[in-house]
Amino acid sequence: MSQPVPVGPAYPSRSLAAVLPSMGASLGAALPNTLRLPKVKTTCLLMIDGLGSALLKRYAGHAPFLSSAARDTLSSAFPTTTAASLATLGTGLAPGQHGLIGYDVLDPDRGVVVNQLGGWDPGTVPELWQPHPTVFTRLAELGIEPVTVSLPNFAASGLTRAALTGSRFVPAKSLADRFSAARREAQDPGRLIYLYVNELDKIGHAAGPGSEAWLEVLEELDSAARRLAAQLPSGTGLLATGDHGMIDVPEAHRIDYSLEPRLIDGVQFTAGEPRFVQLHFADDASDAVRESTRRSWGRAYGDRAWVLTRAEAVDTGWFGAVDPRVLPRVGELIVAPFEPLALYDGRRVQPGAFEMVGHHGAPTKAEREVPLLRLAS
Repeated sequence: MSQPVPVGPAYPSRSLAAVLPSMGASLGAALPNTLRLPKVKTTCLLMIDGLGSALLKRYAGHAPFLSSAARDTLSSAFPTTTAASLATLGTGLAPGQHGLIGYDVLDPDRGVVVNQLGGWDPGTVPELWQPHPTVFTRLAELGIEPVTVSLPNFAASGLTRAALTGSRFVPAKSLADRFSAARREAQDPGRLIYLYVNELDKIGHAAGPGSEAWLEVLEELDSAARRLAAQLPSGTGLLATGDHGMIDVPEAHRIDYSLEPRLIDGVQFTAGEPRFVQLHFADDASDAVRESTRRSWGRAYGDRAWVLTRAEAVDTGWFGAVDPRVLPRVGELIVAPFEPLALYDGRRVQPGAFEMVGHHGAPTKAEREVPLLRLAS
């Protein structure tokens, strides 16, 4: 049974785009305080990769500190994936403006598909791919010191360079070391500290959200956040949020769509992710071929997924206002499941990809809604 197509997030007001500007405003910067945060001396954002509102509510007993905090609900970026959401967080812009519109994205000028987490190829320059100044850069110009506490291998990653540049980077490998570094950095006033943890997302992909291993990580994060809040100087703000939610996809519903010729007829490039497939047709694909492929997807998965053309997806507001330079990066045909379903191009992924249990990317409520937790102020 089909479902109504969800409209896009209210960029920037009720999305991740509002977080860093509001935090900067709480420190006195001339930026919009959309979230109406109170004035503080120093402020810290705990970004828990993979923490969706539905998951926190369902497993509240395993995270009593986080779940008891005063909360709002925000929307991740669309697609509901780390590259798009962290770029929206870091720039304060919708994906249609910053251009990081998925996990794998076509570079139409060069005819290559770029992995925007760990697979930036040498021909794609992050600073040109995403040319807008980050919120960190704007904060530094306004006299506030932004600090990023994250894993060492992210210090000069393509995603950092494209969307999270402009802060002083403090590398720390273990979870405990990252929380300790954030506590030390918060001792001096006038700083905005961005603390990134990816452990929950990693174990969610491997074992599934709600698994025993996932719950252990959630409990560890809850304890670490509680200790951090207790150790911060008076007048320090501490917020927590996630970049997307996550759902389980059973093994039988992880499908290699490339085995169906009718689903890739006329398609030159496949991009996106298993829950937000983006298909790009060859230039010489006729209108009849494009329409036939669209209809084939509708017949095969229309009762389990939204099947939209590029124009339809843009009209929903999924990407916000779309800049002309970004538009060709958007798939000409988009398939986003609303049922627990993961769609892979088996020609492009490693066999181990089909073992992934936890997934995200689609605009379902479970994947798009993230909490904004006020842990200290």
